[in-house]
Amino acid sequence: MTATVHASAVLAGARAVLIRGPSGAGKSRLALSLIEAARAGALPFARLVGDDRVHLLPAGGRLLVRPAEPLAGLIEVRGVGIVRMSYEPCAVVGLVVDLGAEPERLPAPQHRQAEIEGIMLPRLAVAAAEDALSPLLVLLTSSSEALSLPHDTVLGN
Repeated sequence: MTATVHASAVLAGARAVLIRGPSGAGKSRLALSLIEAARAGALPFARLVGDDRVHLLPAGGRLLVRPAEPLAGLIEVRGVGIVRMSYEPCAVVGLVVDLGAEPERLPAPQHRQAEIEGIMLPRLAVAAAEDALSPLLVLLTSSSEALSLPHDTVLGN
């Protein structure tokens, strides 16, 4: 098994969202928000893959994410503590969210990608204290081409 990385992951639809950022950036909060968005009908499906530490493994040109064994099915809820919930044992990463990043207002295409284990993935950078859920839901509920279209097309200008 590969070494773990400090990140959270949620299967949102057919692909996982890998949430990275420094300690306290809101990775667990965003993971819970995605799961709640699915419960509220904003997404067709969302389930925890892992919180705090996950394994990443390249396989066949895709990046797989699995929970770290001792943390499988556990997520931190600030003010409540550690909570157990159902989880996916493995998922294919489809999007990377970097919390606490210094995003550009209209990032160049190369800044909307992340390379992990030699695999290029769409990336959303979110500044510290910014709302990450709203732009993430836009990306997850838009057509898959939205991640690669010019900004004026994505933004409707």
